[in-house]
Amino acid sequence: MAERWYERHTEIFLHRFDEKKPIIFYANDADFQQTNVTQAPLGPGTGGFTEPLRERVVMPLSPSYGETSHVLGHELVHSFQYDLGLNADSLGVSLQDLPTWLVEGMAEYLSVGRQSPHTAMWMRDAVRRDDMPSFEDLANPREYFPYRYGQAYLAYIGGKYGDQSVTDLFKRGGQVGLDSAYVELFGVSPDSLTKEWAEATRDAYLPLMEGRTPPDSAGQNVLAPETNGGRVNISPSLSPDGRYVAFISERELFSFNLYVADARTGEVIAELDRAGTTTHFNALRFMSSAGTWSPDGRRLAFVSFEDGDNQITIWNVLDEEIERSFSVEGVTSMKNPAWSPDGSRLAFAGTNGGISDLYVLDLETGSVRQLTNDRYADLQPSWAPDGETLAFTTDRA
Repeated sequence: MAERWYERHTEIFLHRFDEKKPIIFYANDADFQQTNVTQAPLGPGTGGFTEPLRERVVMPLSPSYGETSHVLGHELVHSFQYDLGLNADSLGVSLQDLPTWLVEGMAEYLSVGRQSPHTAMWMRDAVRRDDMPSFEDLANPREYFPYRYGQAYLAYIGGKYGDQSVTDLFKRGGQVGLDSAYVELFGVSPDSLTKEWAEATRDAYLPLMEGRTPPDSAGQNVLAPETNGGRVNISPSLSPDGRYVAFISERELFSFNLYVADARTGEVIAELDRAGTTTHFNALRFMSSAGTWSPDGRRLAFVSFEDGDNQITIWNVLDEEIERSFSVEGVTSMKNPAWSPDGSRLAFAGTNGGISDLYVLDLETGSVRQLTNDRYADLQPSWAPDGETLAFTTDRA
């Protein structure tokens, strides 16, 4: 996988490494977040990183081969970028003044390609809100997420001028500055080409929105910064009777926590102890795993992080107490718990040795049964109403 990405990037960068670069893999995200390669804290949203000076790629194995390949391809782009900046033969490529949207957007573009459903979602939303950025705006990563906007912009440039133009922009931008690089490579100013991209994006998405119900007309917004939520409100899980919604939010400054709110009014009625201050776990695993309600709506099961391992924690919402936690020997990562209709079992996706399979936990005995055992990624189990079968997502097609 790494060799394949290396050959692809070599062709597009027109550059080869003088020596091999180390790649450090961790078996799962829990182990990865305990790495001593960097002293910087790694949050649950960090998929990997590349050291600027030693050019070591550090990342966990993902539950699917596709995601592992994507992250590896992304980080190896950074390795090429840093190598160009450090290489004496690169004619003075300086990364210091290059904007994040170019550095990260390029890594996404060269590892994902021009078509990305995730990025398309961001662009549709920007068009809907009439908030396509100017060239100056792109340099503000707090307002315009550089991974998505950068990928979309470079996909437009690559589509118009060829993929080689993307690496040329990076190289010449690091040598003479972006303003001069745009004129030299494309014959236009950065402002002009950015406006052209914004207009092309509007032309692509506005016709798709005609006749559709706007999001703010499709339902009631109950959790937002201006109401009862924080700046980020994610991983919603609706109770079986529809009365309550559990969600992760950063309502508290600098930290995420698990809350339960009235689904109609958004009023917060329960709050879990802050992760890191409770004695039951150190952190919530919220980026790719929502909580699941018990059939009676009294309890919520979610994935947490404790002493270096993933575990499934059960919270009594009514009493606002942690009842118990489960860890599974040999299963180093857990995601997507799903409570069975009779309340006796929890299905979940677990990773062992970089392979994701489905498991069922018996809540009375604590025993675990492995349902799948293959090389494919099996994720997001969901029980049938009779509790006899499970639907799940997989890459085995």
